Amino acid sequence: MTIRTTARGRSAAAAAVCALAVSLAACSGTTKSDAQSDSAGAAASSAKADPDAPLKKDLKLAFLPKQINNPYEKIVDDAGIAAAKGFQGTAKEVGPSDASASSQVSYINTLIQQRQSAILIAANDPNAVCGPLKQAMKQGIKVVSYDSDTAKDCRQVFINQASSEDIGRSLVQHMGKQIGYKGKIAILSATQNATNQNTWIDYMKQELKDPKYKDMRLVKVAYGDDDDQKSFQQTQGLLQAYPDLKGIISPTTVGIAAAARYLDDSSYKGKVVLGGLGTPDQMRKYVKDGTVAEFSLWNPENLGYLGSYAAAALASGQITGAQGDTFTAGKLGKYTVGKDGEVVLGAPTVFTKSNIDQFHF
Repeated sequence: MTIRTTARGRSAAAAAVCALAVSLAACSGTTKSDAQSDSAGAAASSAKADPDAPLKKDLKLAFLPKQINNPYEKIVDDAGIAAAKGFQGTAKEVGPSDASASSQVSYINTLIQQRQSAILIAANDPNAVCGPLKQAMKQGIKVVSYDSDTAKDCRQVFINQASSEDIGRSLVQHMGKQIGYKGKIAILSATQNATNQNTWIDYMKQELKDPKYKDMRLVKVAYGDDDDQKSFQQTQGLLQAYPDLKGIISPTTVGIAAAARYLDDSSYKGKVVLGGLGTPDQMRKYVKDGTVAEFSLWNPENLGYLGSYAAAALASGQITGAQGDTFTAGKLGKYTVGKDGEVVLGAPTVFTKSNIDQFHF
């Protein structure tokens, strides 16, 4: 994103964490030494992985999405919950109805009290959730981030849907081809602090520095907060502010669907190119009626499935989150933990009118 969390924003987020998590632990990370001593991530772990260890039975997993009513995250979490049955575990989804920075904190505290085997979180803010997540790891609860990462020392493994760089750069590449590498473009993002959105947008900006984009200009990054109505209104606002806008990139399934709905019933249909990340079921109508030519996404069911098996591997001692650890994720096969505990699902799929009916999620 064009805006990173400011010092004032970080202070506010930290204060919110303190207020909500004070019953369990004082806020950490106020100094460099504090952050280092509190780190419970894989890099500081002295535990050794045993890839031959069997998956434990009766594991309890909890999925904590950005917001409970997000249709994309519902697909991810439902798949992860179903996957847990494959290794005789149980899983559930809990979470807030809004995607604010500190909204997930109270849920983490409750999951700690419930003694879950692992917490899987799509973070609304990379730092606001760190205090309680570190407390969870100190108590032996494994922490896996997915879709949107936390700070690296606040979890053991991050399940990344695809290479962040590939996602960010490819979205600009697809847009450039569709608008002839000329004109003003805007980005319709989710929340200002969402780790995945920020990372992808940073790579979008890097890609735009290539000389072939010299006639393309990013004029605005708008935030719909992963709320359908707000995203719809932000789309309207962008086109009112920039009537000569050539394209909008929305790297959020809520945002791209809302933007498509606005364009579909406006004079901008067929004139403004819309691209980004969406699900086939949300976008099918708009692809078939010509509002959107193409968009992309990975398989969210596989993302949840992989997250569930990674959490089970952590809780069973097969992996610690260290680079080079390996585990088998059921039908998806073998995966290797990369740098900073990252596990990459695979390359995203580009959906067009010619292939969209092959996919249903």
